[in-house]
Amino acid sequence: MSDIIRLLPDSVANQIAAGEVIQRPASVVKELVENALDAGATEIMIHVKDAGRTLIQITDNGCGMSPTDARMAFERHATSKITSANDLFNIRTMGFRGEALASIAAIADVELRTKKVEDEVGTFIHITGSEVITQEPVACSNGTSFQIKNLFYNVPARRKFLKGNTTELKHIISEIQRIAIPYPEIKISLFHNNAPVYELPKANHRKRIVDLFGKAINQSLVRVDEETSLVKVFGFVGQPRFARKTMGEQFFFVNGRFIRHGYFHKAVMQAYQQLLPADAFPAYFLFLETNPANIDINVHPTKTEIKFENEGDIWPIIHATVRESLGKNSVVPSIDFDQSGSIDIPLPPKSFSEIQFPEIRINPDYNPFDNEKPTTLGNYGKTSAERKNLGRWEDLYLGTQLKLKPEPDYEPSSVVDDLLFAGPPEQFSGKKTLQLKQKYILTPVKSGLMVIDQKRAHERILFEKFMEVLKSDSVASQQQLFPQTLELNPADSAILQNIIPELLSLGFDIRDFGKNTFIISGTPGVLDVTDAAVIVERLLEEYKTSPVDARAKAKEQIARSLSKASALDYGTELKQEEIIHLIDELFACVTPNFSPDGKRVLHIIPVTDIEKSFSK
Repeated sequence: MSDIIRLLPDSVANQIAAGEVIQRPASVVKELVENALDAGATEIMIHVKDAGRTLIQITDNGCGMSPTDARMAFERHATSKITSANDLFNIRTMGFRGEALASIAAIADVELRTKKVEDEVGTFIHITGSEVITQEPVACSNGTSFQIKNLFYNVPARRKFLKGNTTELKHIISEIQRIAIPYPEIKISLFHNNAPVYELPKANHRKRIVDLFGKAINQSLVRVDEETSLVKVFGFVGQPRFARKTMGEQFFFVNGRFIRHGYFHKAVMQAYQQLLPADAFPAYFLFLETNPANIDINVHPTKTEIKFENEGDIWPIIHATVRESLGKNSVVPSIDFDQSGSIDIPLPPKSFSEIQFPEIRINPDYNPFDNEKPTTLGNYGKTSAERKNLGRWEDLYLGTQLKLKPEPDYEPSSVVDDLLFAGPPEQFSGKKTLQLKQKYILTPVKSGLMVIDQKRAHERILFEKFMEVLKSDSVASQQQLFPQTLELNPADSAILQNIIPELLSLGFDIRDFGKNTFIISGTPGVLDVTDAAVIVERLLEEYKTSPVDARAKAKEQIARSLSKASALDYGTELKQEEIIHLIDELFACVTPNFSPDGKRVLHIIPVTDIEKSFSK
């Protein structure tokens, strides 16, 4: 039998390695921008076309490379960051493996122009599919410029798994945020299809966060700062009232590197315990600085997961630091244990001769078996004037309109009717309903008791209304008396720009005002909107978490997200007329049993189950 094990060609091995490091265009942006940081760049410019499918161009003013270094940089495991295994535990640079450029060159058309400050001319290298096409001298600026064209051109299976341009651009923006936040001293610009997305000047950490996420976040930031012998923790956390229903503004950085760490995330969330509902997430931007020897970065190809030697000791430091910062800013009640000075106890007046101990008075004639009311017990020990006043207390109300009436006697049946049905029978056609905990609606049916989730019921009603509007293309817009201005971060702005045509067909009147700002002049007539900007923000939150991303399903996705964003919230008290109207509209729907995302709307408790609960 012949041998069957053989070495893979370098081109195939590089493509396999690229599958681990380069997952989408955002991965290319991350690796090349990190290389620019390691090169000492103070200005980095990123241009992408078609969300990185067609072109990714990254230019920096770093130290540049010599002709030999430029060629060696594309070889696998070629790096200037480490020389021995011990260096893995003293890493202070963003990259160190030497796999990024080799992986990118294996699945794209790459052009590199680089020049060192002391050199007269630079170097141009053109590589396609790991094959060097050209290497020659070229006139170029100091620093390095990469052009990545036609990503995954030779791996069509990987290319077809890329999402839409909006989704891929959102991932690119996320990577830029993760790099820009810990390095506010670096000027970073991002352009998509020649339109500016970010133009971030040099700033401090707070200003950089505001530039990335909008001016609205500035008022929610609470400063965090604590230094221990094990770790230094600083940064910002958000006030609870600005928490959102979805994650997206939660960042941990260790020695300037973005990481994901579920264990430390729990430390922050527990600091907000009893301040937030279970489904809300506060924003936080926390920077950890520790000795590189205490962490292991080399555990994941993308280097976003890190092992800590003493994570069990760091957890309470993060928790206590966040909790203390919230307390100092009056977000949570705090106790001051560092009170200075003594407690002043007032001295008795000079005329005070001696201390009088309290006297306990008892009624020796009290008989607990006496059936008569103990009239003397309540008055025992009182002066004659007090006893006289107690007998004339009703005189206080002479001349007023107050009239004391005995409470009416209710029969048991009338009490039940009052609980199940508040209002005259002729007004509600004899239907009996009850709102429980301002969350569920209870109504008797032939087989038992029906329980309806009021929020999910309203979602189903609105969803079917929106779908009818989208199918008929009948726009019923209600103009706002005062148009509202909505300022978004670039990621949300890109999403809203993509779905504006569908929103217009639903009855929204939204215009792009430029610089991530939108003007809302009208809303769908089927909605009772008090704050149009809040509805649009909720819509974006729901849209981002929706699993559907296909363009063909866009209208259904918009209708589903808008129905969830516009439905009445739990805790809303409904009048009897509103409850009856909600039930009638629910059962007029095509699918009343389930919400738009497939969750149960109603449940019937059979009479037999109710009877069983009383059988014991």
